[in-house]
Amino acid sequence: MAIESPSDYRNLLLQTLAALDLQAVDRLVELFLETREKGGNIYTFGNGGSGATATHAAGDFLKGASYGLDKRFKMICLNDNLPALMAIANDIGYDDIFVEPLKNYLGPGDLAIGISGSGNSQNVVKALEFAKARGVRTVAMCGFKGGKIKEIADLAIHAEVMDMEVTEDVHMAVFNMVKKVVMARLLGDKPSMGGIYDARING
Repeated sequence: MAIESPSDYRNLLLQTLAALDLQAVDRLVELFLETREKGGNIYTFGNGGSGATATHAAGDFLKGASYGLDKRFKMICLNDNLPALMAIANDIGYDDIFVEPLKNYLGPGDLAIGISGSGNSQNVVKALEFAKARGVRTVAMCGFKGGKIKEIADLAIHAEVMDMEVTEDVHMAVFNMVKKVVMARLLGDKPSMGGIYDARING
């Protein structure tokens, strides 16, 4: 579908969100909560826009979803350590930029979330295969036809649309859904973001 106007894009985004499997998103909420309860780490990783989504989500759970909690979310974005990423890509290969740090970090009770619009980014495929082989629960966030990671992962969040930008928007929306539900479950009516934040948004 050619996007020739803002309304075309909006309509495609709304159609894709309407078709989203919310039971899969509910399961992702439970995986976040279960991983936190076990004291496990949550790893996110992706390339390009998907890498930006991985970073954004990790930041949200480091601060927003953890503020005020004694037991916090331990969420690490594997594409945030640029020197390590470049060294691995240069000395070993770009396909290994996520699997190599997982070899350092991965432990029982962890959760690995690989993000790839096509579902076929080889470095994401390789990392999810590694995590799954070691008994760690895996999540694929994909678009288009789902690609290889949809078949590998224990849970797939699939934006069923042949458009990269809409796929990226849906993936970020899913992380925001999870964050909001998790905060409601864990914090209830307690202040959640911090006094400075509350003062800023309330004027």
